[in-house]
Amino acid sequence: MMYIIQTALELGFAYALVSMALFLSYRVLDIADLTTDGCFILGAAVSVSLAASGHPILAIPAAMLAGAAAGFVTAFLQTRLGVPSILAGIVTNTGLYTINLMAMGWSSNLSLLKQATIFTMFRKTGIGGDWYELIIIAGLTILASLFLIWFLSTRIGLSIRATGDNQDMVRASSVNPKFTITVGLCIANALTGLSGAIVGQLQKSTDINGGTGIVVVGLACLIIGETVVGRRSIRQNVAAVIVGSIIYRFLYAIVLKTGIVPIEGLKLVTAIVVGLAIAMPTLKDFIAFQKKKNAALRQKGGR
Repeated sequence: MMYIIQTALELGFAYALVSMALFLSYRVLDIADLTTDGCFILGAAVSVSLAASGHPILAIPAAMLAGAAAGFVTAFLQTRLGVPSILAGIVTNTGLYTINLMAMGWSSNLSLLKQATIFTMFRKTGIGGDWYELIIIAGLTILASLFLIWFLSTRIGLSIRATGDNQDMVRASSVNPKFTITVGLCIANALTGLSGAIVGQLQKSTDINGGTGIVVVGLACLIIGETVVGRRSIRQNVAAVIVGSIIYRFLYAIVLKTGIVPIEGLKLVTAIVVGLAIAMPTLKDFIAFQKKKNAALRQKGGR
C-alpha cells in the first residue's frame, strides 16, 4: 500500500507540470496548444540522451530550453504566419516526431542502464530514505509552481493574462499580443519539457510514442483539480493543478492494484476517467439544477 502511495505521489507531482503548462496555455491564454504530446517526449529524449552522456543535471535545463523552442515554433506559426492555434500545435507536434527521433539517436526508444541520473546522485546523499525520488520531484514541481505564480503577477504576466481575456484591449494598451502569446507558449512548453525530463530520468527510459494522449490526461487533471479545489485565484489554480494530478494518479494506481479492470482495458478506463473529468462541471451544474427543480416542485406541491 505504501508503494502505491509513493508511486502515485511521484507521478502525480511529475505530470502536474504538464497540467500546469496546459493551465497557462488553455486557461490563461485561451489557446488549445496541441504541442504538448510531442514536447513531453522531446523533454524526455533530451534528458535521457544527456544523462546517458554523463550530464544528468544539465539535462534538466536543456530539456526546458528544447520545450521552449517547440513552444516558440508553435507561437511563430500562429502569430506570424496566421496558422490557427489548433493547427499550429498539430503541425509542430508532427514535426517533433522526427526531432525526437533525432534526439534519441534515430532509435524509437532509449534507456539508461547503469548511467547516473539526478535521482541516483541524490540517493547517494542518504537524504529522504526511500522517499528520495519524491523529494526531488516534489521540490522541482513546487519551485516551478512558485515561479509561475510569481511570473503571472509581474507586468508581462498580467499582460499575458489580459491577452487571454481580450486581445483587442491589450493591443489598445500598447502591448503586442503576439509577444505575450509567444512568451506564454514558450514558458508553457518549457514546463512540459521539464515534466518529460523528470519522467524520463525517473523511469530511466523514453519511447517515441510515450507522450501519446498526454494532453488529454493533463486536461483531465486540470479539470479534476479545479472541481475539487476551485479556481478563484492564480494560487488556487496552480494548487488545483497539483491536487488534480495526484488524484488522477491515485485513481489509476487503485485500478491497477485491485485488478478491477484487466491491463488490456486500462485505455478504456483512462478514457472514461478523462471523459467524466472533463464533463464534471456540466454534471455539477445539472445536479444543482435538478436539486433546485425538485425543491421548487416540493414547494409547489405543499401549497
